[in-house]
Amino acid sequence: MIIILIGIIAGIVSGMGMGGGTILITFLTCFMNVNQLIAQSSNIIFFIPTSIIATIINIKNKKLNWKIAIPFAISGVIGAVCGSSIANKINFIFLRKAFAIFLIIIAIYEIIYWYRKYVKHT
Repeated sequence: MIIILIGIIAGIVSGMGMGGGTILITFLTCFMNVNQLIAQSSNIIFFIPTSIIATIINIKNKKLNWKIAIPFAISGVIGAVCGSSIANKINFIFLRKAFAIFLIIIAIYEIIYWYRKYVKHT
């Protein structure tokens, strides 16, 4: 039941364009003791259908800028090939630490952004 709940939450966050995979990978590695590389691979399976649905809805609502989306998609495919090749060659402990550092950096950025936008200007 908890897996379904986490999947729904990650799907909602993903549908909003905020990266539900971060929630999914964190849940799998921290609370279900899944290997980092397996969690990231599972995230890809999660990401494909959720991104397709979100893309269809955004196209339908005319919320997609094709001039920006196409170069990102092409370069993202290239990056995915490179990233998955690298991830398969490095130690999973290093990969887990790198992911944790990435999450910390994103959290710090979000806190600074929130502070500048909502606290400093009031």
